Amino acid sequence: MLLELSDVRVHYGKVEALKGVSLEVDEGEIVTLIGGNGAGKTTTLKTISGLRPVTRGSIRFDGNELVGVPAHKIVAMGISQAPEGRGIFPGMTVMENLEMGAYHRAGGKAAFARNLERVFELFPRLAERRRQPGGTLSGGEQQMVAIGRALMAGPRVLLLDEPSMGLAPKLVAQIFAIIEEINRQGTTVLLVEQNAAQALRRADRAYVLETGRVVMAAPAGELLEDEAVKAAYLGGDVGSAS
Repeated sequence: MLLELSDVRVHYGKVEALKGVSLEVDEGEIVTLIGGNGAGKTTTLKTISGLRPVTRGSIRFDGNELVGVPAHKIVAMGISQAPEGRGIFPGMTVMENLEMGAYHRAGGKAAFARNLERVFELFPRLAERRRQPGGTLSGGEQQMVAIGRALMAGPRVLLLDEPSMGLAPKLVAQIFAIIEEINRQGTTVLLVEQNAAQALRRADRAYVLETGRVVMAAPAGELLEDEAVKAAYLGGDVGSAS
């Protein structure tokens, strides 16, 4: 198993945000976390990334314990995150934002050039906008920068937090198609997404979180057809794939 969380508990002060979360992500998979607001999805990603301390439990990546490892070393080990809200540097150019993603990347100029070529192939718009300040981009373009910046570290696992948030439907479809392509190219993806139907269509497996606990775990296709999941997260109608 490439990434494994075992009985992970996380607190914000006295409030327990994750109450014994256990999940697995195998190499080459797309795994999605779905659940309502406050379920603990973003906290789970932040905890894997080393941005939230673990109260109890274990997080193992390729056999190595991540609990207590600083965030920048976790990036160097092979886990990158595109955060909720994008978090790009608005006063920096697209190219400078992408360079920040490669800060801890080993392999020197050759690896940088390969990763940059990959990002520009996935997101041709970024190549066109490379000298433009990030803050002047559209929401969709800023999301491309956020994902591209994470890819510049050459991760084995890409953590994506709400990549479709605030985007028009056409752009949502485009972003999900790119996520699938990233996965086809060999990058494992752990996806948190408010658009549960879209996420379940693309994922291999899924976990449902409620108030800091995993309450369901199954192949994504099964959850897509589950009546309780439909009622709670899909509006009772999954519609057609786009």
